[in-house]
Amino acid sequence: MTVHRNLARIMLPESLQFDRQHIWHPYTSLTSPLAVYAVDSARGVRLRFADGREVIDGMASWWCVIHGYNHPLLNDALKSQLDRMAHVMFGGLTHEPAVELCRRLVDMTPEPLEHVFLSDSGSVSVEVAMKMAIQYWYGRKEPGRQRFLTIRNGYHGDTFGAMSVCDPVNGMHHLFSGMLPGQLFAPAPGIAPGEQWDESAISPFAALLEEHASEIAAVILEPVVQGAGGMRFYHPEYLRRVRELCDMHGVLLIADEIATGFGRTGRLFACEHADVVPDILCVGKALTGGYMSLAATLATDEVARGACADNQVFMHGPTFMGNPLACSVASVSLELLAGNQWQQSVERIEKWLKAELLPLNELAAVEEARVFGAIGVLEMKERLDVARVQSMLVERGVWLRPFGKLLYTMPPYVMSDEELAEVTAAMREVAASL
Repeated sequence: MTVHRNLARIMLPESLQFDRQHIWHPYTSLTSPLAVYAVDSARGVRLRFADGREVIDGMASWWCVIHGYNHPLLNDALKSQLDRMAHVMFGGLTHEPAVELCRRLVDMTPEPLEHVFLSDSGSVSVEVAMKMAIQYWYGRKEPGRQRFLTIRNGYHGDTFGAMSVCDPVNGMHHLFSGMLPGQLFAPAPGIAPGEQWDESAISPFAALLEEHASEIAAVILEPVVQGAGGMRFYHPEYLRRVRELCDMHGVLLIADEIATGFGRTGRLFACEHADVVPDILCVGKALTGGYMSLAATLATDEVARGACADNQVFMHGPTFMGNPLACSVASVSLELLAGNQWQQSVERIEKWLKAELLPLNELAAVEEARVFGAIGVLEMKERLDVARVQSMLVERGVWLRPFGKLLYTMPPYVMSDEELAEVTAAMREVAASL
């Protein structure tokens, strides 16, 4: 292994040149790509670059590495399962890792959510949820219900069904708007958590739902925290009223907790802030602690039976559904959540982020600093030069991935106060220099 690492370092310039010429990275132009940094290894909350530099990962690798890198128990789960089988098709077969994971998911989610569909990624779990809702109404003899109502500034993934419920104007998928189904969009909630609730805030959503209830399969939204659509936080009462309105009009509610699930907001699931339970729940990202790509869509018995009425099969089946490696490591990740002090860790992180980031509202370049759970955001007044900001952060020993006007952190729960201090100091220095 050491020999291979040394060879990789010797070949690094050539490898980076090949990468630049031939490999696409997320949300990057191939003709004018952003710089990439070669990672040699990772442990705890730190990434070690191939040139020997180390940085503190304040992104938890896009929010999924909640227990840190190279966790011994997660490593052991993978190694142990690998000796038995890496993969087997889920069609007509089952195995203990999948059963154990689904048992844990059913146990840790609210009681009405009884049925689990495993998939490869968060975006696919949203596709599954949308298909589930449409097939439910088909089973209920209301096939005309094929549209979805959501709120602006949302983000649900990069596949076509998921793109159709992302913000059509301010989102990242406007290029494809002509090909996407026409969904319904209510204004984004404007009242932040902790602010005074105003009942008029729900009126536009209520009006849209009432007008189109007979054609809506489901409402889909990110509860309380909107992620990649703008890192926005909204009042839990809005979500509570959405649940009530869905019940009033007989419309399903899909909660996309891919980013918020498993403790990120200070509750195990963000829906708990409003004390509501969705009909369909999507989870992913932190599910495996960042080790493997895996997601799940959970549904109530009512939804599951409706979708399979008249012995109709549910029309979805990923090749790598229920992958034993991913299920094994996910079960241990959830066991770690159940057994450790994640809630205290998130509260500690939130307290630190508030103390260090909220005062930055006074900086000239900052439009708004905001914190919710283990999420700290600096929204700038102007779009950020990602390459420049990233370079400044790396020079300060910190890894963050800004986008648009947002410089933000969603650290692993195991990050120490000293490491948090380095992350927030780097954010402060960058914001002050703009």
